[in-house]
Amino acid sequence: MKAFLLFLLLAATAGAVEPAERLADPALEARARAISTELRCLVCQNESIDESHADLAHDIRVLVRERLVAGDSDTAATAAVVSRYGDFVLLRPPVKPATWLLWFGPVTLLVVGLAGTLVWLRRRQTAVPVPLTDAEREDLEKLLREDG
Repeated sequence: MKAFLLFLLLAATAGAVEPAERLADPALEARARAISTELRCLVCQNESIDESHADLAHDIRVLVRERLVAGDSDTAATAAVVSRYGDFVLLRPPVKPATWLLWFGPVTLLVVGLAGTLVWLRRRQTAVPVPLTDAEREDLEKLLREDG
Protein backbone atom coordinates (compact mmCIF):
# COMPACT_ATOMS: atom_id res chain seq x y z
CA MET A 1 0.00 0.00 0.00
CA LYS A 2 2.81 2.42 0.89
CA ALA A 3 4.54 1.70 -2.41
CA PHE A 4 1.32 2.47 -4.28
CA LEU A 5 0.90 5.81 -2.49
CA LEU A 6 4.53 6.68 -3.17
CA PHE A 7 3.99 5.85 -6.84
CA LEU A 8 0.93 8.11 -6.98
CA LEU A 9 2.84 10.94 -5.32
CA LEU A 10 5.75 10.65 -7.73
CA ALA A 11 3.43 10.37 -10.72
CA ALA A 12 1.57 13.52 -9.70
CA THR A 13 4.72 15.62 -9.36
CA ALA A 14 6.40 14.16 -12.43
CA GLY A 15 3.46 15.09 -14.63
CA ALA A 16 3.69 18.84 -14.04
CA VAL A 17 6.72 19.44 -16.26
CA GLU A 18 5.73 18.30 -19.72
CA PRO A 19 8.21 16.42 -21.89
CA ALA A 20 8.13 19.18 -24.51
CA GLU A 21 9.33 21.68 -21.88
CA ARG A 22 12.38 19.70 -20.82
CA LEU A 23 15.75 20.91 -22.00
CA ALA A 24 18.18 18.58 -23.76
CA ASP A 25 21.06 19.70 -21.52
CA PRO A 26 20.65 17.92 -18.14
CA ALA A 27 22.57 20.68 -16.30
CA LEU A 28 20.28 23.41 -17.65
CA GLU A 29 17.22 21.28 -16.92
CA ALA A 30 18.39 20.76 -13.33
CA ARG A 31 18.85 24.53 -12.94
CA ALA A 32 15.41 25.17 -14.44
CA ARG A 33 13.82 22.66 -12.04
CA ALA A 34 15.60 24.25 -9.08
CA ILE A 35 14.32 27.70 -10.07
CA SER A 36 10.82 26.32 -10.71
CA THR A 37 10.57 24.97 -7.17
CA GLU A 38 11.11 28.51 -5.83
CA LEU A 39 8.41 30.17 -7.94
CA ARG A 40 4.71 30.25 -7.00
CA CYS A 41 1.98 29.26 -9.40
CA LEU A 42 -0.14 32.40 -9.61
CA VAL A 43 -3.25 30.34 -10.35
CA CYS A 44 -2.90 27.72 -7.60
CA GLN A 45 -1.02 30.03 -5.19
CA ASN A 46 -0.05 27.19 -2.87
CA GLU A 47 2.10 25.23 -5.30
CA SER A 48 5.34 25.86 -7.07
CA ILE A 49 5.25 26.13 -10.85
CA ASP A 50 7.19 22.87 -10.90
CA GLU A 51 4.21 21.07 -9.33
CA SER A 52 1.37 22.95 -11.02
CA HIS A 53 -0.53 21.84 -14.10
CA ALA A 54 -1.97 25.33 -14.74
CA ASP A 55 -1.37 26.95 -18.13
CA LEU A 56 0.22 30.00 -16.53
CA ALA A 57 2.65 27.78 -14.62
CA HIS A 58 3.57 26.15 -17.94
CA ASP A 59 4.19 29.59 -19.46
CA ILE A 60 6.45 30.60 -16.57
CA ARG A 61 8.38 27.30 -16.77
CA VAL A 62 8.94 27.92 -20.48
CA LEU A 63 10.06 31.50 -19.78
CA VAL A 64 12.60 30.29 -17.20
CA ARG A 65 13.97 27.71 -19.65
CA GLU A 66 14.19 30.31 -22.44
CA ARG A 67 16.15 32.64 -20.17
CA LEU A 68 18.55 29.87 -19.15
CA VAL A 69 19.11 28.80 -22.78
CA ALA A 70 19.80 32.47 -23.61
CA GLY A 71 22.64 32.37 -21.08
CA ASP A 72 21.06 34.05 -18.04
CA SER A 73 22.22 33.12 -14.57
CA ASP A 74 19.72 31.61 -12.13
CA THR A 75 19.38 35.00 -10.47
CA ALA A 76 18.78 36.78 -13.77
CA ALA A 77 16.19 34.21 -14.86
CA THR A 78 14.36 34.58 -11.54
CA ALA A 79 14.60 38.39 -11.80
CA ALA A 80 13.00 38.26 -15.25
CA VAL A 81 10.01 36.37 -13.84
CA VAL A 82 9.78 38.71 -10.83
CA SER A 83 9.92 41.79 -13.07
CA ARG A 84 6.99 40.42 -15.06
CA TYR A 85 4.83 39.07 -12.20
CA GLY A 86 6.07 40.85 -9.05
CA ASP A 87 7.40 39.56 -5.72
CA PHE A 88 4.25 37.49 -5.17
CA VAL A 89 5.57 34.94 -7.66
CA LEU A 90 8.34 34.05 -5.19
CA LEU A 91 7.46 31.35 -2.67
CA ARG A 92 9.88 33.09 -0.28
CA PRO A 93 9.49 36.82 -0.96
CA PRO A 94 12.35 39.12 0.05
CA VAL A 95 12.31 40.93 3.37
CA LYS A 96 11.83 44.59 2.47
CA PRO A 97 9.49 47.35 3.69
CA ALA A 98 6.71 46.30 1.33
CA THR A 99 6.70 42.76 2.78
CA TRP A 100 7.35 43.51 6.46
CA LEU A 101 3.71 42.94 7.35
CA LEU A 102 3.85 39.54 5.65
CA TRP A 103 7.03 38.51 7.43
CA PHE A 104 6.60 40.09 10.86
CA GLY A 105 2.82 40.55 11.17
CA PRO A 106 1.97 37.09 12.55
CA VAL A 107 4.79 37.14 15.11
CA THR A 108 3.91 40.70 16.16
CA LEU A 109 0.26 39.76 16.55
CA LEU A 110 1.22 36.76 18.69
CA VAL A 111 3.52 38.83 20.93
CA VAL A 112 0.90 41.58 21.36
CA GLY A 113 -1.74 38.96 22.20
CA LEU A 114 0.48 37.29 24.79
CA ALA A 115 1.44 40.64 26.34
CA GLY A 116 -2.23 41.65 26.51
CA THR A 117 -3.13 38.35 28.17
CA LEU A 118 -0.34 38.77 30.73
CA VAL A 119 -1.45 42.33 31.54
CA TRP A 120 -5.06 41.16 31.90
CA LEU A 121 -4.05 38.29 34.19
CA ARG A 122 -1.94 40.57 36.40
CA ARG A 123 -4.63 43.24 36.70
CA ARG A 124 -7.36 40.75 37.39
CA GLN A 125 -8.16 40.85 41.08
CA THR A 126 -9.39 37.91 43.01
CA ALA A 127 -12.67 38.47 44.76
CA VAL A 128 -12.07 39.57 48.36
CA PRO A 129 -14.74 38.19 50.66
CA VAL A 130 -16.82 40.94 52.24
CA PRO A 131 -17.77 40.24 55.85
CA LEU A 132 -21.44 39.61 56.52
CA THR A 133 -23.48 42.22 58.28
CA ASP A 134 -25.22 41.28 61.53
CA ALA A 135 -28.57 41.03 59.74
CA GLU A 136 -27.11 38.74 57.05
CA ARG A 137 -25.43 36.57 59.69
CA GLU A 138 -28.74 36.18 61.55
CA ASP A 139 -30.55 35.26 58.29
CA LEU A 140 -27.86 32.68 57.50
CA GLU A 141 -28.07 31.10 60.95
CA LYS A 142 -31.85 30.99 60.65
CA LEU A 143 -31.62 29.23 57.27
CA LEU A 144 -29.08 26.74 58.59
CA ARG A 145 -31.29 25.91 61.58
CA GLU A 146 -34.30 25.34 59.31
CA ASP A 147 -32.34 22.90 57.12
CA GLY A 148 -30.77 20.95 59.95
